[in-house]
Amino acid sequence: NADTTTKPKTSEGCEECVKIGDKWVHLPLCFPCGHVGCCDSSQNKHATKHYHETKHPVMRSFQPGEHWRWCYIDELMAE
Repeated sequence: NADTTTKPKTSEGCEECVKIGDKWVHLPLCFPCGHVGCCDSSQNKHATKHYHETKHPVMRSFQPGEHWRWCYIDELMAE
């Protein structure tokens, strides 16, 4: 499975939320670079902010047992 080739930069959770001591709902992993951010259901929406800063379009779930992907360009979710 190609998903396992993207190495997360952290295993602790959303990189930015950990730094500021905040919480998250779900954790998307940036497919190209391994950034771990928080989803749009979370207060800070760090995964979407990461997309706007880097233009890395594809995220995948970092949650155990979840296998979805999200593309910001097409606004499509795939399982």
